[in-house]
Amino acid sequence: MNILIKNVLTVFPNGTAKKTNIAVKNDIIFAIGTIPETFTANTTIDGQGKLAVPGFVNAHTHVSMTLLRSYADDMKLMDWLENKIWPVEAKMKKDDIYWGAMLGITEMIKTGTTVFADMYGDMDKVAQAVEETGIRAVLSRGMIGAAPNGQAALQENCTLFENYNNSADGRITVMFGPHAPYTCPPDFLKQVIEKAQKYNAQIHIHLAETEGEVKECLEKYSKTPIAQMEKIGLLDCGVLAAHCVHLSDEDIAIMKKHNVRVAHNPGSNLKLASGIAPVKKLLEKGICVGLGTDGASSNNNLDMLEEINLTALIHKAATLDPLAVPAFKALQMGTYYGAKAVGLNDTGKIEPGMKADITLFSMQGTQWTPCYDAISLLVYSANASMVDTVIVNGKILLDKGLLTTIDEEKIIYEANKCAERLTGKTIKN
Repeated sequence: MNILIKNVLTVFPNGTAKKTNIAVKNDIIFAIGTIPETFTANTTIDGQGKLAVPGFVNAHTHVSMTLLRSYADDMKLMDWLENKIWPVEAKMKKDDIYWGAMLGITEMIKTGTTVFADMYGDMDKVAQAVEETGIRAVLSRGMIGAAPNGQAALQENCTLFENYNNSADGRITVMFGPHAPYTCPPDFLKQVIEKAQKYNAQIHIHLAETEGEVKECLEKYSKTPIAQMEKIGLLDCGVLAAHCVHLSDEDIAIMKKHNVRVAHNPGSNLKLASGIAPVKKLLEKGICVGLGTDGASSNNNLDMLEEINLTALIHKAATLDPLAVPAFKALQMGTYYGAKAVGLNDTGKIEPGMKADITLFSMQGTQWTPCYDAISLLVYSANASMVDTVIVNGKILLDKGLLTTIDEEKIIYEANKCAERLTGKTIKN
């Protein structure tokens, strides 16, 4: 299908915004500006009063955890995991994973996200949800090496790669997902490295999320989590590192050396009191920093525009520098940098030849008035309810606020059924 978006205010890779036309041919952005006369559109979108941005990239989440949204709030991380989250997750069946993923994908599409990187169990059901809905995803089987099912989980990740890498018209790619150094002993991580190298796959892992994690790693191995991962060779595989809150200058140098990409999760880190990552330092060192929401049980939503806004704000306060993360830089972190962080080089920018992953915001209303700077208004003033249209891989998934591939009412019904069975709680809505 060919799509023509006419006369739309568009954010360009150089940080400017100007009105133009965007032609989409099949799954690719074909032309911008003057459209060749040979191009014929099957669908024309009137871009007047709209802002076109690259689709948001959620660089780290656990999408099926939408089923645990508001189940366990205002707790310390390990208490939250060990006494609330992990016991419920142990009860999850494949249908729970599927409906949780469908719920999360619905939320992400409606809030402008076109790509997400996920780490969880029963990822074949998440892949099914991705195939059906049309979103783009980077999937990894979350593995706790110290658990009795550690070896089985590793084999499941291998099977996931074999069955789904580059599937769904190329919308699905697969990484390996060891949970973290404190749940995956070195011998297990070495097995993960061996498998990742066999499949030429990359690795998605939580690193340096809390002070306690760093302290425990130093006590066990006399090295920080980053240094320990370098020692065992994990950083040579190509790594998407979630969180990276507690880093030394030596850690940052190691990350730069090995081209470690970071998924910064400001909302989750704030809610769990994990701390504030040294994003300004990372950016100054040329390290790629994308943005993620983490799971909906620790955020509690999958709204990437909110993460972009938080990123632009909290690092100003943390560094006492109002220039620490300007609006356009925050937007880049939620789009192009996020795409690079999850290993995708063909999305995250609106320019010819890139994948047609585009989000249109309605600019109607008081929060867009007056419009001196559309990018600034998007980051500091707008909200995700203003998302009008979402295109992924050249297909319209949200049209004037209406989902085209998803029955939202059915998903909410099924997700509530799953949540009641898992927690024993009566769902009120």
